[in-house]
Amino acid sequence: MAKMHVKKGDKVVVLSGKDKGKEGTVLVAKPSEGKVIVEGVAIVKKATRPNAQNQQGGIIEMEAAIDASNVMVICPKCGKPSRMGHDIDDNGKKVRVCKKCGAKF
Repeated sequence: MAKMHVKKGDKVVVLSGKDKGKEGTVLVAKPSEGKVIVEGVAIVKKATRPNAQNQQGGIIEMEAAIDASNVMVICPKCGKPSRMGHDIDDNGKKVRVCKKCGAKF
């Protein structure tokens, strides 16, 4: 299984593409594909047939997956986009560390 620098629930900023500069929360992380789905980013229109959830069918707007390399995690402490490092905390668990402010999360 591949590793990714982002997890579900992370607040991220988009680095490239048509939505460059937008911020959002990671809704789904797909490590096997190296892609993430970010709330409010990469909106596409999709035609759907009528089904149990959507009785009428029609065209819906939804978020498309974007490459994980095109997003950067926003540090919860300093609020800035930064790279993530890894460290071992007191309990022996691996935690992520902000490279700008040094906060562990």
